[in-house]
Amino acid sequence: QVQLVESGGGLVQAGGSLRLSCVISGNIFTYTSTGWYRQAPGKERELVAVMGSAGTVYGDFVKGRFSISKDNSKNTVSLQMNSLKPEDTAVYSCHAELTPTWGVGAAPVRYWGQGTQVTVSS
Repeated sequence: QVQLVESGGGLVQAGGSLRLSCVISGNIFTYTSTGWYRQAPGKERELVAVMGSAGTVYGDFVKGRFSISKDNSKNTVSLQMNSLKPEDTAVYSCHAELTPTWGVGAAPVRYWGQGTQVTVSS
C-alpha cells in the first residue's frame, strides 16, 4: 500500500513563509511525477507545482514565490512557499503518480495525501 502524508501547514501572516512536506511510503517501483495541488473553498482544485521527467511546472499564480523539491533518499516532496498572500489560503494536497512494485507493467497509479490547511492572514 502506498501512502502520502503531508505536514507543515498552518497559519501565517501575509508575506510570510511555510514549508510543506510530503512523505511517500510503500512499495514503489518508480515515479512518473510528484507535486502539489490546492483547493480553496468554493473553488476548483488547481495545480501548484509538479515535477516529472519532462521537468517542473508551476501554476501561473506562483510567479517565482514557491519552489518544489524532492529528496529521493527520504521519499519526500517539499514545497517551499514564500511571500504568501491571503489568496494562497487553501487545502494543499500532495500528489504522486507512480508505479508500485505490484503494478510493474501496468499504467502508473495516482495517489493523494489527505491535505494540509494553509491559512494566510492579511
